[in-house]
Amino acid sequence: MEKLISGTRRLGLGLSAEQLDQFEVYYRELIDWNTRMNLTATTDYEEVQVRGFLDALTVVLAWQPPTEEPSTGKSPAVIDVGTGAGIPGVPLRIAFPGIRLVLLEATAKKTNFLHHLCGQLGLEDVEVINTRAEKLARSDQYRETFDLVLSRAVAPLPTLVELTLPFCAVGGTFIAHKKGNVDWEIKRAEAAITTLGGKLREVREVDMPEFPDRRLLVVVDKVSPTPEKYPRRPGIPAKRPLHS
Repeated sequence: MEKLISGTRRLGLGLSAEQLDQFEVYYRELIDWNTRMNLTATTDYEEVQVRGFLDALTVVLAWQPPTEEPSTGKSPAVIDVGTGAGIPGVPLRIAFPGIRLVLLEATAKKTNFLHHLCGQLGLEDVEVINTRAEKLARSDQYRETFDLVLSRAVAPLPTLVELTLPFCAVGGTFIAHKKGNVDWEIKRAEAAITTLGGKLREVREVDMPEFPDRRLLVVVDKVSPTPEKYPRRPGIPAKRPLHS
């Protein structure tokens, strides 16, 4: 895990031997299950370390989890929307064992993998949910209850904010991992962000030698409650995104 070790040091993270072992297990399980279902197009050992695990952990450039939430005494709650093979949520949970994590994935086969993976990694306080974001965000148990909402490679930003901001508590943060030139996405998402109770804080460049391409973190703070009518019913945020 040399690539991961050197990269996380640049992020100011020190991974223990136990955490590195967990990442090794993660890689082995990912590659094994990938022979039976489409979990990832990236299978090279070093590439998974960088494009999978390290990329997930760059979230710390924009968010550092507190030891506990001072107002409630509870660990920070994180949801990864459209998590797929568990990235970015699971790498963040390995690096920060104190967070409470929900992995949301609409594809049942992938949630089967996630259940198995969490068992193999010995991850406690991780909930795997198989449903669509538009449905789960209607549940009082999950709506506006998370300190951090994450999503990577799920949808263009105007659609994505409708799928994610309803989960974010007022005072919490939504972070989207993006690549390339996303200026047009951000411009088109301005109205959706405002409508859903968010405020764009920053677009953070991930300036690390491990990533030759342009990688960004779009950071949105939740400043007011999301109106009850959002998210719209399943499929509508993608078909008719809220544009500026």
